[in-house]
Amino acid sequence: MSIDSKEKAFKIYKVLDDKKAIDIKIIYIGDLTTIADYFIIATANSQPHLNTLADEIEEKLFKDDIPVNHIEGYKSTGWILMDYGDVVVHLFLKEDRFFYNLERLWKDGKEVVLDKQM
Repeated sequence: MSIDSKEKAFKIYKVLDDKKAIDIKIIYIGDLTTIADYFIIATANSQPHLNTLADEIEEKLFKDDIPVNHIEGYKSTGWILMDYGDVVVHLFLKEDRFFYNLERLWKDGKEVVLDKQM
């Protein structure tokens, strides 16, 4: 199944929303860099929740023939990065998200606001 980066970002958003991720943000960075089209940033309320979010994204997208290229930080860290090529997912615990503040670093990106009815 071949889907564009926007569709992929929306699929990931839906998985995160279904699994009760907190403060999910999609930031379009395609005009700023070649590393990806979108960053998705979300917060988990515990380490097990963080791992569950990553597992669920990987499983749901794999079922749609969208394998993850690379995952970093899965074992007992407060930040998991999932590289889907044109979409990069950053999952944080609250204190780590505050510390790294990726939204500030990528403030020139365009936040994508989704209708919850999608």
